[in-house]
Amino acid sequence: MASASGFPASFYGEPGVLGLLANGISAFLVLLQNFHGARTGVPAEGVENILAGVHLILIGGVCQLVAGLLSFRKYDHLSGTSFVGYAALWASYGATRIFLGANQQSTNLFNDSTMINSTFQDLFTNNSINKTDLFIKESAIAGLVPYILLSFLLAFCSATVNYIMPFVFGAITLTLIFEAVGLVAGWALVVSGVLELLILLFAIYGSSALLIKGLAQRYVLKGFGNPLFNVLLLGTTNGSSSQSLGQEKKKNTKYAEPMALGFFCDTVSPFIFAFYAFNYFPSVSVAVIWITINSAAQLLSSYYAYMRQDCYHATKFGLHCVFWLVKTWEEHVVSVTISRAEAGEVRHAMVGNWFFVSAALVLCIASLNKDSLELVHNSFFVLVTISTISQIPIERYYIFFGVTCSIFTLLSYYGTFARLINTIAEKALIPVGPQPVSTESLQKYLSFLKRSKQHEPEDKGAQLPDALFYLCNGVAALSAIHSSQLGLAFFDLTVPWVLIPGAIIQAYVSRLQVQGGQRFGSVVPSFYVAIWATWSWFRFAGHRLQISTEPASGFAAGSIAFLVINAFLILVAAYSNLVLLALTTIMEVIIVCFLLSTLGRLPYQLEVAMLAIFAIICLYGMLASLVNSIFSKTLIPVGPSLIKDKKKKESETTYPCFVANSRETSGLLKIAKLLENNGVCGIPTDTVYALAASCKNPSAIEKIYSIKDRPAEKPICICISSVEQLVATKPPFSPLLWEFMRNVYPGGISCIVPKGDWLLKLGVGPAYDRVGTRDSIMIRVPDHSATAHLCEFTGPLAITSANPSGEADSTHHDMVINRLGHKIDGVLCDGESNEVVASTVVNCLNIDEGTISILREGCVPALKVRQIFERVKSNML
Repeated sequence: MASASGFPASFYGEPGVLGLLANGISAFLVLLQNFHGARTGVPAEGVENILAGVHLILIGGVCQLVAGLLSFRKYDHLSGTSFVGYAALWASYGATRIFLGANQQSTNLFNDSTMINSTFQDLFTNNSINKTDLFIKESAIAGLVPYILLSFLLAFCSATVNYIMPFVFGAITLTLIFEAVGLVAGWALVVSGVLELLILLFAIYGSSALLIKGLAQRYVLKGFGNPLFNVLLLGTTNGSSSQSLGQEKKKNTKYAEPMALGFFCDTVSPFIFAFYAFNYFPSVSVAVIWITINSAAQLLSSYYAYMRQDCYHATKFGLHCVFWLVKTWEEHVVSVTISRAEAGEVRHAMVGNWFFVSAALVLCIASLNKDSLELVHNSFFVLVTISTISQIPIERYYIFFGVTCSIFTLLSYYGTFARLINTIAEKALIPVGPQPVSTESLQKYLSFLKRSKQHEPEDKGAQLPDALFYLCNGVAALSAIHSSQLGLAFFDLTVPWVLIPGAIIQAYVSRLQVQGGQRFGSVVPSFYVAIWATWSWFRFAGHRLQISTEPASGFAAGSIAFLVINAFLILVAAYSNLVLLALTTIMEVIIVCFLLSTLGRLPYQLEVAMLAIFAIICLYGMLASLVNSIFSKTLIPVGPSLIKDKKKKESETTYPCFVANSRETSGLLKIAKLLENNGVCGIPTDTVYALAASCKNPSAIEKIYSIKDRPAEKPICICISSVEQLVATKPPFSPLLWEFMRNVYPGGISCIVPKGDWLLKLGVGPAYDRVGTRDSIMIRVPDHSATAHLCEFTGPLAITSANPSGEADSTHHDMVINRLGHKIDGVLCDGESNEVVASTVVNCLNIDEGTISILREGCVPALKVRQIFERVKSNML
């Protein structure tokens, strides 16, 4: 976690202030109830618990979630993981209190003789609730224990960053221990109250230190900036795994790595399931809250993996999220409506889990060129999915499931530790194993289906959600298979299998499609959301919603509308690829079956066949999309478009803005003229495409902010053609800084240096106050001929990445034209960018003191930057 001293442009404020305060206030709320119960002997109940739960969700959950999301945006791995993890904890704990308060009797159950000895533990005893089979106490313990282990891990990892967060997280760890003990022994809650007071005090101090630091742009209060111990003491770099780690760095590093959060969530859910499987609590009525909230956090890890253009982890954590959600709500149905024994009989007809097994195997294949930890983790997830196959006898089902969940929890816990430490250290200190199969070999093996060099659509960053799209539809389709002889219990169990992946998670996929700029937006997934939601409503949940299964004219009319819309989608898919065309065509037959079911004339054999074929197509589509997106090339064919767009060439000549070829001098001169005339243009660099404005035109720089909706507090850097331009202005740089810049320029590194009057000599002139901060400026010298020549024509340029703020970087001139062409004056076209991530930002403000800090790791690894600096520094001695 890098220091932001002197350059706030790389950060979204200081979200640690909000995160620490959320933890402190949440602990204070629990403290008040604990001390009140201990002093008066009257525990909180009813409305008091509901109100406390609401406050815990809003403060500890929502506010801390915001802090976590902002931390991910400021490339802070530890804070992002910690705050989102603790947000899930407090939200789960608050929801449990609401659930408890809603089920408590309104009358006071304590007489005078027992009131004095009553403690907060009485809240969780079966005597204080209406239903004796909810097992709130046992469920709360099962939920708290994994968070205790993970909180200890976060406290340990945070000690490698500063010495405030370890005390906050350590106090939270001890508090959770005594809260769990307090559920069976009331005295522990008094100790817990004392620890919660310490959390509040540490949080107030820590948030004050960060707040003052953010305002003063330097550390005033002690605690941040120096770790308790150096992370490098934990081990030495594992050379065998550095290759696979390096591959991960070739992603969009605008956001922090979400892998630790994904492993974090994969520790909590299987741990709770293991307790349930071993019958520690036979009902998941409360546990379903913990797992659902934890799965929502895991969906965030999938989202930020997508934002980093990391298709593998976006798909992996999305798959795990769907699996845990489906299983927990299925078990909730078992707990509420039927017994385990009856569920064992009904489950024999369910086949949806086989798609999870197949998808997990696909993930194993995709992880062969990752590190060994990924492959082992995915392999045991395959075992977890196998353990839940519905055809396993009920007497072995839960034992097998509990054992696999226990092992998977241990692997996930180690994975959380390894990912956190390795991302903090920016090197593989904790062993994750070598790369099982080289990237070249895996590409060779996976391309066996591609027998010809026929043109097929390339898989780029905008198509990252496709694997999740096929996953959601495959699970829903295979789960929807049933016969006419099955009873209502089967329908109850099937609802979560169809509704959650087909409607709820697919709505998330639809959102990703919109954000990714897909040609047809989110039309297909959004439409399929409506289909699977209606399917669940009419076919499986109808008896619960009092919907007659007799011929329904309303649903029949809706089915006809579905047929018409899907026919249009078939036409659209014909312009895309054969896999999507086959999928939409089979869906048309499935909708026909749904229409016949509304008329009471359903041919079950036809429907089963079509749903099975649909699921097989989805499995192949998931494999192809995942592999092709990971390697950014078509290794597994998806087939050419059936209908060629005859107007494509004509449309290519019509652009919303002026376009020029970077290989033509005339093109460079035209772009230079646009920039001179107060224009904003998209230009290539040695990393990703950038928006540029001339420093001679301050109003053009202001236009950049409105074009990409860039926050006003985020300064813009300047781009020059060479270091010699700087030398001519004679800035007061130290010899060490000069030598360092000569070693890193030109290249994919941006240096933050002190501002001064030398910028006026450089040609910044009127834009002096509109670039950089008050005291510092970031300078880029791209290793790109076209950009260098352009800067020679125009003078210094103010540049920033050519993408709407918060979205993925543009790696091709088409992406700039499609997303921003209607807002800018021109684009200098240079094809695919050399990199898929932006430059590495290095803070050189304290270089004379012998230190630099990495504010953002980009195309140049932080390890390489530090090696260059150490070499330069040693040569200067």
